[in-house]
Amino acid sequence: MATTVTSETPDTAPLAGTHLTEHSITVAAPPEACYALVADVASWPQVFGPTVHVEVVEESRDAAGAGEQLLRIWAIAHEQVRTWTSRRTLDPHSRTVTFRQVVSAAPVASMGGTWRIESLEDGTTRVVLLHDYRAVGDDPEAEQLIERAVDRNSVAELAALKNAAELGESADELQFTFSDSVTVAGAAGDVYAFLDRADLWPERLPHVARLALTEDEPGIQHMDMDTRSPDGSLHNTTSVRVCFEDRKEIVYKQLRVPVAMRVHTGRWTIEPSGDGETLTVTSWHTVVLDPEGVRSALGADATLAEARALVRKTLGTNSSTTLRHAKQFAEDLHAGT
Repeated sequence: MATTVTSETPDTAPLAGTHLTEHSITVAAPPEACYALVADVASWPQVFGPTVHVEVVEESRDAAGAGEQLLRIWAIAHEQVRTWTSRRTLDPHSRTVTFRQVVSAAPVASMGGTWRIESLEDGTTRVVLLHDYRAVGDDPEAEQLIERAVDRNSVAELAALKNAAELGESADELQFTFSDSVTVAGAAGDVYAFLDRADLWPERLPHVARLALTEDEPGIQHMDMDTRSPDGSLHNTTSVRVCFEDRKEIVYKQLRVPVAMRVHTGRWTIEPSGDGETLTVTSWHTVVLDPEGVRSALGADATLAEARALVRKTLGTNSSTTLRHAKQFAEDLHAGT
């Protein structure tokens, strides 16, 4: 449970109007494992449900992993993708990570806090997540909105951290990354345009039966897609995409995934090939399997290896189809110039 207070003690606490919250959870895993998950921001989209994408803008850390990071984070709050820049200080010795938003997104005026990893006598770990925040203009309605978002996301993040840490060594069996690529003799802008205009995919891709796309702001897309399987059945997924037109890259996270998966994130990249004349377009996938979902979908005797192979084939087939059509689209335009 969260406890929220308003500080009015100038000598010992943040500015008046700053709200403080504390959430915690007990994890049946070593503190080192819990700290590692908090420290490794690259894995956050696979661990934390609200986190869509994280980029390390600047980093200065010593051999032990202590130091500072400047991060750009995209995460879901109140069904919208918010983005902000945060600075973190990592201390592996005390197993704490402090953070402070450098650039916040309205209605947040300021936000910061601390991850604290505590070893318990019975061999388990207590993970504490502290927040302090202020709303723009100290508006009461905005404060309530932020409080609900902080409470919901903190509870979800701690539960996700617990689930990930308690997987232990089996985590390596459940998570895997793979990619498919094509070489394109065309313009990067044309390939990017094909991938960016997902609203046109039902007209352009044989496996996409329906796709509803909304864009809250330029570069932040929500997709609701029905995909047609070889047997004719339809499978619905919803995703959030962050599109970087300047570097011709799109990252995404599925919010509704097939039953055998716990997490599915991906990335489309467009890069110059080694020959200097063509492009290499790649579709990357990172998947975390759900063991119970695997048994439900494939049968009680199904193995994780069988599930990995099936997921690899299914996602890879759809990605390869999209890549082939993007290649044809860009090369046809290039030939017509």
